[in-house]
Amino acid sequence: MAPIPLPHSLHGSGPHGVLAVHGWFADRSDYDSLLPDIDGRTFTYALPDLRGYGEARDAQGAYTTSEGAADLLGLADRLGWETFSLVGHSMGGSVVQRVLAAAPERVRRIVGISPVPASGLELSPEQWELFTSAAKQPASRRVIIDFTTGSVRPDAWLDRMVERSLARSDAKAFRAWLDSWAGDDFHTEVAGATLPALAVAGALDPVITTDFLHETWLRHYAGAALVELPCAGHYAMDETPLQLIRTIEDFLRADESGEDLPA
Repeated sequence: MAPIPLPHSLHGSGPHGVLAVHGWFADRSDYDSLLPDIDGRTFTYALPDLRGYGEARDAQGAYTTSEGAADLLGLADRLGWETFSLVGHSMGGSVVQRVLAAAPERVRRIVGISPVPASGLELSPEQWELFTSAAKQPASRRVIIDFTTGSVRPDAWLDRMVERSLARSDAKAFRAWLDSWAGDDFHTEVAGATLPALAVAGALDPVITTDFLHETWLRHYAGAALVELPCAGHYAMDETPLQLIRTIEDFLRADESGEDLPA
C-alpha cells in the first residue's frame, strides 16, 4: 500500500529535525509529558500518528513496521528534512529501525525508548494470548501496563493509561500491529550500522531489560550505547519525563558537542 500523509504536530524550531514515534498503546500523545521541557532552539520534533492511531485512527493499511517506515520517510520528505534523527518508543522503536534500514544515509542518530529490537520480541504462548486479547479487552491492556512498570504504579494512573489507549487506537489496527512488531526479524538489515544508537531501558521493566538490550540492540549496532533509568518502567515518558528528555537530548545534542554517552 502506498505511503499516506501522516497526521503530525511540530514542536520547537531548531535546525536538528527529530521524528518521534509512539508505541503500541498510544498515539502521538505518548510524548505529551516531554513537550513542555524540550530544547526547541536546538531541535524541531515531528510527532506523527501511525496508521490506526490518533488522527490516523481510521487510516487503512497493512499495519506493519515497514509500511510505517515508508509513511515516516514520506513525512520527512514533506517537511524538507534531508537528514534527521529518530526516537521511537517500544513498537515505535521497531518502526524507526525500519526507517534506518530503508534509508540509512538520512539518519543522524537513533534513540529507542524500551525499544522492540530489530529481531522482534519472542512471546510465550501465555504472553501471546494476553497480548492478542488486549485488542478487545481493556483488562488485558491494564495487566500489560501494570506488569511492564513493575506493578508499583497507582490504580488511577493505570486506568488513565488504559482509557487513553482505548480512545486513541483502532482495535483492528492494534491487533495487526502486534504481528509485525513482535514477529518481524529484520536485524540483518541494520546489523553493523555505525551511527550513534542509544537504547533507554527502565529498571522496573521486566521485559525490555538491560540484559535483553545487551543481547539485541548492542549487538546490532556498532555505535550503540545503553542507559538505564532507575525509576522508570516501560513508559518512561509518563514515569520519569524530565530524566528521559535530558537523556535523549544530551545524546542527540552530541552531534553539536562532539561528545557521546558512554556505552
